[in-house]
Amino acid sequence: MISHSQTATRDGTELKYACIPVHCFGIAVATVAAMLDDDSGGARARLLTPGESVPYGAEPVLLAETTVYGATHVEDLLKRWGPLPRPWLVLVSDAPVRPAADARYLVRALEGRLAGVVRVPYLPVLRAVKGPEEALELKDVRSAAERLRRTMEGSGR
Repeated sequence: MISHSQTATRDGTELKYACIPVHCFGIAVATVAAMLDDDSGGARARLLTPGESVPYGAEPVLLAETTVYGATHVEDLLKRWGPLPRPWLVLVSDAPVRPAADARYLVRALEGRLAGVVRVPYLPVLRAVKGPEEALELKDVRSAAERLRRTMEGSGR
């Protein structure tokens, strides 16, 4: 991961969040990026493609599931992180239960290397939607999006 001087999106607005899927791309990752974008058409937040640099001025956001597999991939990525600003970690619950103890412990151990950790609850409706736009029409997803943005933006950053 490297940062470069790109600061503005195509319409001239500044990109706030550079979303980095840690180990997979699926509906949960796409929906979290859309949650952070907040109907800005990719101007506030967008998913980076594999190997793409973090745009200068954008806050890096790691997206992972609440599994041991996801936490291990976060750890591996942080080992190679380099001089970039500390990233946020958004953990998306993959089931309606607490994450496995090993995943919780590993994330807790990594917190010092992160700007913050935000957890998105299990959203069963994501299993039945065609895309993030459809998901954001649903009340539960909109509520989770508001909590996510409030947590990340209300942290004094």
